[in-house]
Order: sequence, then structure tokens, then C-alpha cells
Amino acid sequence: MPAVSADTLTLPRLRAATPDQTERPVKSVTTGPRGFEGEGFPVVRAFAGVSSADLDPFVHMDQMGEVDYEPGEPKGTSWHPHRGFETVTYMIDGRFQHQDSTGGGGLIENGATQWMTAGAGILHIETPPAELVDSGGLFHGIQLWVNLPAADKFITPKYQNLEGGQAALLTTDDAGALIRIIAGEVEGNAGPGSTHTPITFAHATVTPGARLSMPWRPDFNALVYVLSGRGTVGPDARPVQQGQLVVFGKGDRITATADAGQDSNRPALELLVLGGRPIREPVFQYGPFVMNTKQQLVEAIEDFNAGRLGVIPPDALMPHTSR
Repeated sequence: MPAVSADTLTLPRLRAATPDQTERPVKSVTTGPRGFEGEGFPVVRAFAGVSSADLDPFVHMDQMGEVDYEPGEPKGTSWHPHRGFETVTYMIDGRFQHQDSTGGGGLIENGATQWMTAGAGILHIETPPAELVDSGGLFHGIQLWVNLPAADKFITPKYQNLEGGQAALLTTDDAGALIRIIAGEVEGNAGPGSTHTPITFAHATVTPGARLSMPWRPDFNALVYVLSGRGTVGPDARPVQQGQLVVFGKGDRITATADAGQDSNRPALELLVLGGRPIREPVFQYGPFVMNTKQQLVEAIEDFNAGRLGVIPPDALMPHTSR
């Protein structure tokens, strides 16, 4: 269950749709394949099979878990570099530690978000805290990569820690859905995240039988990823379930409806709603580097090998591996 919750009857409400507004049609529904990241934690590759033009300004997204670890099982990543984009780690349930070569870091837990602008280059690690490794427990989160435009590729790295309680909370006109805005804004309700690329990043919980209808900027693309549950999306009521990504076409509003019957262990339709203004610049990606040219990729690798992307601090966290 999401850590950040609220009584929707007490929250600000979105205005109902007006006759002149159009629902965005569904362009595609894709199912993300499952894999493993870092030292072996399970992920769903949410953007697999989707064109970069439909994703722009986003580059990559993993759903981490949802998994209930036994003691000794939790795993993370080792130290690794990034350049040219921003990483967003949103912890829905559980805890993750972050540390980077610029001094940023801390514990991300229970609805918090770590927003790291890699910019010119950074080294970092994400790993479960020792107590979670010892005890086991629920682990569920999202890692999203947001591209930076060419003008910002080499900006100074930055770290933001956004606690779950900082998210802007609102609901639909009938109070049937809880919406947590982490970055960007919806109908004047702004989240705490500061972004270089204009985007909106939100998490919505839609109760069984209820309908989510959100106004959406016409110059933004629109994506919905199903974290858990079952429902339908768009004016044609396309069925969706956990692990699927919806790409919407042009229009004024994003719509989704939760099935009246949900699994007992997944009592609502949980959706990640995101979109942004496309950058429309060339993208050359190689592993943890997202640049505009092949030459910039070569330079990124050379700079990393020469130690110019940062130095692992002497008090560095280290990954937890299998016993």
C-alpha cells in the first residue's frame, strides 16, 4: 500500500470536465518485460517497446519490485556514473539509501523521492539500508530518467530530497481518487520537485469503480503506468493491468477508471501519471550516459575512466550482495 494517504473528502478537488474538453485517445498499451538491475533486484522495464518520440523527454523507467524480501535478500546497485540527464527515485513502500560524489544523499523511504540532476557528471550508489537487509521487508519504487536539453547537459550536479509529506495532495471532482503531485502541476496544484525540463510527475490511487479525469497541458505528452490493479483507460475504455504503459494522443484530459472488483491484496488501481514538453533533440545513449552526439558519449566514457566524473568518498556506502 502507498505510504502517503489521505481522506479525499478533505482535499482540494479538480474541476469536472467541460463540454469543450476532449479526452486523450489511447495510442498504445505495452507490457513491460521483467528483469534484474544492479546486484539483482527485480524490475519491470516500463518503457520497453515504446518509441523514443512518444517518451520524450523521458528516457527510461523501471518499476522496482513490488517484492517482499526475506532477511538477507534486499539488494541495490554498485557505484556507477551518470551524465546528461536527471534520475528520479520514488519509493512507494520500503527504504533505499542514496549517496553521491558531490555529497548528496540520504534515506529515501515511504513516499519520498530522490531527484538527482547528473548534469556534467556524477557518481552515485543506491542500496537498501543494513537494517532492511537484516530484517527483510516490502520494497517497491520507481526509477525514472528525465532527459536534459543540450543547453543543460553540462550543468552542475544537484540533489533534491523530497519527503512524502511535501507532495501536493488533491482529488477528483467526486473524491474518488487520491492524486499525489511530486513535480510539475495540475490545475494550479504544484508539487515540490524542481525540474529543468518542464514535466508533471504524479501518483494516483483510484478506488474500485471510480474514475480519474485529470486536465493535462496540451503541449505535454501523456503517459500512464499501472503500478497495480486493473481498470480501463481513455474514451474507448481500453483494459489495463499491472506492468502496462499507456501512451495517449493529443487532447485536454487523461482518463482512467478502476474496475469495480480488484484483487484483495491490491485494493485499488494505482497509476503513475507523467508527461512533459518534448525536447526534440538528438539522443545518443550508452548505458548511464544520455547525450546529443556520439562524440559526447566517447568523451563521457573517457572522462569517467579518467576520474573526471567524481570520486567515491572515503565513507562510501557499499552494495549488499547475496550471502
